[in-house]
Amino acid sequence: MATLKPFRALRPSGKTAAAVSAVPYDVVSTSEARALASGNSLSFLHVSRAEIDLPDGTDPYADSVYARAAANFEKLRREAPLTREDAASLYVYRLRMDGHEQTGVAGCSSLQEYDKDIVRKHERTRKDKEDDRTRHMVTLKAQTGPVFLTYRDSSEVDKLVEAAKRDQPIFDFTAADGVAHTIWRLNAEPTQGVAGAFESVSLFYIADGHHRAASAARARDQLRAANPRATGSEDYNRFLTVLFPASQVRILPYNRVVRDLGSRSPEQFLDEMRRGGFRLRDGAPASPAKKGEVSLYLGGRWYGFELPRAASGSSIETLDAHLLERHVLRELLGIQDIRTDKRIDFVGGIRGTKELEKLVDGGSFAAAFSMFPVSVAELMEISDEGQIMPPKSTWFEPKLRDGLLIHEI
Repeated sequence: MATLKPFRALRPSGKTAAAVSAVPYDVVSTSEARALASGNSLSFLHVSRAEIDLPDGTDPYADSVYARAAANFEKLRREAPLTREDAASLYVYRLRMDGHEQTGVAGCSSLQEYDKDIVRKHERTRKDKEDDRTRHMVTLKAQTGPVFLTYRDSSEVDKLVEAAKRDQPIFDFTAADGVAHTIWRLNAEPTQGVAGAFESVSLFYIADGHHRAASAARARDQLRAANPRATGSEDYNRFLTVLFPASQVRILPYNRVVRDLGSRSPEQFLDEMRRGGFRLRDGAPASPAKKGEVSLYLGGRWYGFELPRAASGSSIETLDAHLLERHVLRELLGIQDIRTDKRIDFVGGIRGTKELEKLVDGGSFAAAFSMFPVSVAELMEISDEGQIMPPKSTWFEPKLRDGLLIHEI
């Protein structure tokens, strides 16, 4: 059984929530974060990406960055201001974007259940990114951005969530990117009811935020080791999450771009693909219509092709990203490790296929592969099998905002 606990959130007021809220720290570069926070002293990017307030070229992992993050956090507490709730609560969090709507429940999940794989994973994390967020959490004594979880739908949870949305929200604003964020705080009785309803949900699945979750576990270990009187009830034993039912979660494709074709010209590469058994369709749509199809942008034209079917029945073997990596990126282009090879990069589906054309036409990359998105059912199945997806397989949209609900540890 997975559990969801209420917590005493540190949060801005409804008047300053829009100014404080910020995109997740890991979806923007330093220069993008600096531009987004420009002219807005309340932006949470001053905390989550504190290098933006230091000289250009500052190492984002330097001691001075974490010191500035702590100073900026204290300044934001005063100036926003940020206030801690008088009682522990759960929250209902609705996202709206381009006609899509999804509503989840914000609270704290158990790191013990994370350790036991009751909170399931599908992505391998990087130590340098874990090191960064672990230090950020320990320095601030806070988890400042939620982990996005999903779960198999529960009609009981749905009913209680819909009832909560009839009340007055504490936050209701549309961010500059067009995503509308609405949050309701549940009082004591609805909090108890929603928490109880989640007791019938057996598993949670990390959709987005593997590094935040892993870092929360490492921060817990450090804080527990420094606390000789630990009882197990401390706030650092839980991590900040928002849970959305699987039927509402939207996954966009995560596309691939390659810098060169080896020693081949575009025509030679296309010929080699044909000799390898790929039937290329000239003038194909930029976005594949179904699983197993990929669109290739090369030489100013789009081509469509189907991936070979997997010989094995395991879930990971049937993923389009895995099949593309095996049969095209590795066998034809010689890209052996997509995690480390500098010849390949990844473009989130929110940027659209026009971004792929721009990158190739501009000469930065030689070719682009437009993918069909992974389904939530595939994500759950792979997580249940204990498998790890290829890097950059899923892009979740819309995204939650940092700084709206903070969990102090």
